[in-house]
Amino acid sequence: MNPSKLLVAGVVGSAVALGGGATHASEVRPSVVLVHGGFVDGSGWEGVYDILRKDGYEVSSVQNPTTSLADDVAATRQVLERQKGPVVLVGHSYGGAVITESGNAPNVKALVYVTAFAPDTGESVQSLLKDPPPGAPVPPILPPQNGFLMLDNAKFGAAFAGDLPPQKQQFMADSQVPWGVSALSGTISQAAWRTKPSWYLVVTDDHMIPVAAQRTMAKRANATVKETGGSHAIYVSNPKVVASLIEQAASSVAAGSK
Repeated sequence: MNPSKLLVAGVVGSAVALGGGATHASEVRPSVVLVHGGFVDGSGWEGVYDILRKDGYEVSSVQNPTTSLADDVAATRQVLERQKGPVVLVGHSYGGAVITESGNAPNVKALVYVTAFAPDTGESVQSLLKDPPPGAPVPPILPPQNGFLMLDNAKFGAAFAGDLPPQKQQFMADSQVPWGVSALSGTISQAAWRTKPSWYLVVTDDHMIPVAAQRTMAKRANATVKETGGSHAIYVSNPKVVASLIEQAASSVAAGSK
């Protein structure tokens, strides 16, 4: 063989051995953007974040002001605009409404709902909460103060985070983020799940969003569904099951990009 050809072959072989042959696959791997819900902030995603980062994903967590749906969608879009390539957009609880609106961004290729609201066009979280099924748990939301909602501190643990240690429950209760009434009533202009594939994690012991409502929203969105036990704070108490569903969605996006 010509010495120059031998040199080229050696360089190519070394690149493959070092993982250079997987460049195309890495280019199409989506990044993940995590959107928190009401009464909490983005730090609760830390366990999910750590797993996804360890598995090679670029991950960002949005810090929504939770003042209004429009404000939260704007905050999420700022993070989406910083991403390179396709995105899997993930929402927990009220964050599901945020991703339903902001998920219309062209770089969002999949939506993942984690025991989350998935409103349709013209709906809001408030309208979805209006007629709870008989026997459904009633979240301990206190009357609004200055346009913001809070959960009853003494009932926060049982309602929101029943599968976490008492000390963690208390910390989450004491570090609540006020949730704007305008966020609750903000309506969806175009439901992204009508044009984007979606996944839904149904959490069967959730005392904030009734499991029947979760299943109904997931079915309506034609979502790929996984069910698990756990509290509304499943993303904190069992980050592995949440990360697993996100990676399932991400794998679908990557496969479709090849």
